[in-house]
Order: sequence, then structure tokens, then C-alpha cells
Amino acid sequence: MTPRALRCMLRCDAARRLGDPSSRRFYFPSPASSKKAWDPSLRDYKYWNREESKHGEASYVLDMSPESVQREARILCLAASDDVANDPLTKPPSGSLPFGSRLLSVGTQPTDFPDSLIGERPNVLFVSPSCPHARLQLPLVVHKFPTIEWIHVRSAGIDFLESDELPGVAKRGIVITNAKGQFSSSLAEYAMMACSYFAKNVPRLLRQKGSRSWDDFDIEELRGKTMGIVGYGDIGRATAKLASVYGMRVVALRRNPGKSEHDPVCDEVYGTGRANLQKLMSVSDYVVCSAPSTVETRGMVDAAAFGASKRNQVFINLGRGPVVDEDALVSSLRDGTLSGAALDVFATEPLPADHELWGMDNVLISPHNMDKTSTFMHEATEFFVRENLPRFILGDGLLNPVDASLGY
Repeated sequence: MTPRALRCMLRCDAARRLGDPSSRRFYFPSPASSKKAWDPSLRDYKYWNREESKHGEASYVLDMSPESVQREARILCLAASDDVANDPLTKPPSGSLPFGSRLLSVGTQPTDFPDSLIGERPNVLFVSPSCPHARLQLPLVVHKFPTIEWIHVRSAGIDFLESDELPGVAKRGIVITNAKGQFSSSLAEYAMMACSYFAKNVPRLLRQKGSRSWDDFDIEELRGKTMGIVGYGDIGRATAKLASVYGMRVVALRRNPGKSEHDPVCDEVYGTGRANLQKLMSVSDYVVCSAPSTVETRGMVDAAAFGASKRNQVFINLGRGPVVDEDALVSSLRDGTLSGAALDVFATEPLPADHELWGMDNVLISPHNMDKTSTFMHEATEFFVRENLPRFILGDGLLNPVDASLGY
């Protein structure tokens, strides 16, 4: 019998026995024997990173041992029907969805999902940022389908879902996960490009090229400079890894600083709070803000924080615009407190055409696209299909859990 025929036979046998708990073989994930010293919680660490994490382990187990299925995944997709980034879920090649999973329907509001689906007992909800007014629609869909056990968000940030009802959804025992770890490397590359943009005075180089002027000048090294990272999550650590290779000293702000106590790419870590933020600003030549937008973080980088900035500091925001007080940022750029800023995110997007930032020579602006590779959202959906969905079917712990009360 060929391997393919054997797998088909096992699938059929598993399908017949799926409703009989006594006949199931249980999947036990391998222990975290490769525990890293820099993260003492790695034994329970459930966050995925596309550069460092193993790919497809659960998919492989499910494909080779379909009798390991613990439960069926019956999926609703809260997204625009024309969102091509969801194709790995909504338009997969024949047979490519994990064994034991079914996509029941796609829609943007509860009425798009027929009442007849209630009898199907959907237990998984996939949410895409392409769903209009998703923050309003999500609680309504959960109310209509009370059998939902797991909500997966295709983006890393869940601020587009923030509502008074969201914490209540989590309190019902529904697990929420996201696509953290998918976009970190591209944003880290952007951060280092932004540092070099100012250190090598690229604006002056472009002006001199335009005027055909051969006028040499001194530039700065990044080696030996201090990078401060506000929000030391997956994006922050990816940035720290590159900064350390450049020879930079890295200091960071983190809610739980003990988790980075022995991190080889972070020289010093502070807890959160105004005093620690001002301390970080006072010692950093470059500050990278990668904090999520939550009730606690909005407006966190304010006039007092910029007032504490080290002389000639460059500020880089690649997290969320509302975390930064933009009026205070503009004032600090205007009066020379900051020598420059590189901004990929803004409080209002698109950035209004009459905003003062557009006219400032010491500001690098990008339209919230520095993680936007041609395949980045498609890959985020593939993470759900190839990594987390098989874990759900096998009864394993899900990757990238989100605390709805914290917003990340």
C-alpha cells in the first residue's frame, strides 16, 4: 500500500471514529526541552515567530496520524468576501484545509450567516481587518453562535476590535489569538533603515545629488549608540536583535521585565510607568516605539517624555499612532529637542494632507506600509491554517494567546 493510500485509509477510519472518545489516540506535544535562559517562562511560552519557531509540526502530526483528531473545527470567517489574503482559508486548493476542519460561511455581519448554521455548532471564528465595523459585529456574531470556543484575529494588533463587549467575550471562556510574530522582521528592518537614514544624513545626500554638489561631511556610526525600545514584544525584540548586531546598546520598556532579565540582545530592561519611560528617553540616541494601542498606552509618549529626551535623539514609531502625543512630537521636532523622526503610523490615517509633519525636513514618513510585503497578510492566514488550526483539532494549546483586557 502506498503512503498516500495509507493516509487516505486512516482519514476514513478516523472520520468514522471521530464521535467515539474511547477510540481516540491523543496527541502529546513534545516537551520544551530547548528552554532558553533568556525567557524563564518558555515552558509555557506560546508565541510564534516565523524566523525562530518550528513550522508545521502539528500539521505534520495531523497529516500522518489523522486518528489523533480530538475535535472538529467548524469555522466562520468574519471578513469581506473579496479579501484575497484569506484565500488559504476561503479558497484553498482541494483538500488543503487541515483534516477535521470545515469552513461553514464567510460574512461581515450576523445576518450573512444563515440561522441554519446554528445547528452546525460553529466553534471557531476567524476575524479579518477587512470586515467593516468589526468591533461592532464580533460580539453580535458570538451572541448568535454561542458554541464558538476560539476567535483568531488575522492581524497582530486587535485595536480594531476594541469595544466594551470584547472583555466580556473573553470572560465567556472563548480563547482569543492573533498573528503575532508574522510581521516583526520587516518592521525591524525598517527601524534599522530609519536609524541609518539619519546617522548617514540621507536627506543631505539626496539634496546634494539633486544639485550635483560634491561636498563631503561627517556622518555618525550606529555602533556604540543606545537604542531604547518602548514596548518589548515580538517586534521590539526583533529590532533589538538587529541593533545588537550593529553594535548598539539596547534598553527596553516591558510590563514584565523579569522575562528579559537574561536576554542576550537587551542590555537593560525597565518596567512600565512614566518614570521609567522618561529614564529610557534620557539615555537613548534612538527610540523605537513598538507598543500596542490600548487604553493604558494611548498618549503615553507625551510632552514630559519628549522633554526628557537625550540631545539629538531620533524617534521612530512603528507600533500604533495613538500611543504618541503628536502635538508634543511636532513641538519637539520644531524646537530641536529631537533631531529627527521616522513615522510609519499616525493618530489619523491617512495622514491629512495639511498636517505639519509633511513639511518637516527632519521627518521620514511612510504610509503604514513598512510591514506590507506582497504576501504578508496571505502568510498571516496561512499561519492560522497551517499552525494554529491543526493545534485546535489535535487538542493542543493554541499559539499567540491575547489578553482582551490588556488589548494584546
